[in-house]
Amino acid sequence: MDRFSEIRAFVCVAEQGSFAAAAERLQLSRAMVTKLVAALENRLGARLMHRTTRRLSLTEAGEMYLSQAGGLLAELDELDARLSQGASSPAGRLRVAAPVSFGMRYLGRIVAGFHQRHPQIEVELSLNDRRVDLVEEGFDVAVRVSNLSDSTLVARRLARIHDLLAASPDYLARHGEPRRPEDLAQHQCLSYALTSQPNLWDYTAPDGSQGKVKVKGPLKANNGDVLTDAAANGMGIVLQPRFLLEEGLRDGRLVAVLPDYNWHSLDVSALYPARRHVPGKVRVFVEYLSEFFAAR
Repeated sequence: MDRFSEIRAFVCVAEQGSFAAAAERLQLSRAMVTKLVAALENRLGARLMHRTTRRLSLTEAGEMYLSQAGGLLAELDELDARLSQGASSPAGRLRVAAPVSFGMRYLGRIVAGFHQRHPQIEVELSLNDRRVDLVEEGFDVAVRVSNLSDSTLVARRLARIHDLLAASPDYLARHGEPRRPEDLAQHQCLSYALTSQPNLWDYTAPDGSQGKVKVKGPLKANNGDVLTDAAANGMGIVLQPRFLLEEGLRDGRLVAVLPDYNWHSLDVSALYPARRHVPGKVRVFVEYLSEFFAAR
């Protein structure tokens, strides 16, 4: 059997989570996909997948093989697309991961504009606030809104987003408006769960001094839109990126709290696996992201 057909079948089964879904995507019979994966395992002398009637999972050897084989196939597809078209235009499927709230506000228009420029690239977008493993889960690019720690991934900074404090006029009428960060300890604060210390808020005062305030409150959530909506409905004070609060601030459902203080800020970055040759589809997408945010 063709070695690359075996590898492609294995990668597709691993990404799709089942032989049936992989067979449909590859336009092969399920029996043929099963035969290709079995042939690969026999050739390697290693079991790559655990199969039961209910679920499929990768073995340790399978996870290691997938992390390398996925990148190899992506580069091969890129080369095939370039040669078959007789041009240097990037092509193929581009798998992108991004956080939910940020993705809903920006990535629809980004992908639409990108498609006009590169119609031969098919974008598969996954919105999830969970931090995905690009290599293990087969993503080409991830957009992250966070201050990145050291990583084996290549990161390109796209923009800087600043957090703001906000609450509804109704909440402030009932509970009073904080005059300094220490006052927040006496308020109902709504916290974002996907940070290392959700109840510890950093700030920089107008005089340049820095501090932290420990807060508490009736709601902790892993989605900023939910927290913003709860704040607009009078539940408490929220600390969220400016892009989540702008609409509420414009229409009066929210009011800025302690606006003279600078709160936490985050980088928007594009991340992709480090490879000797970055696939053209990844390169042009990251360039488009950088262009989009530079204009704003």
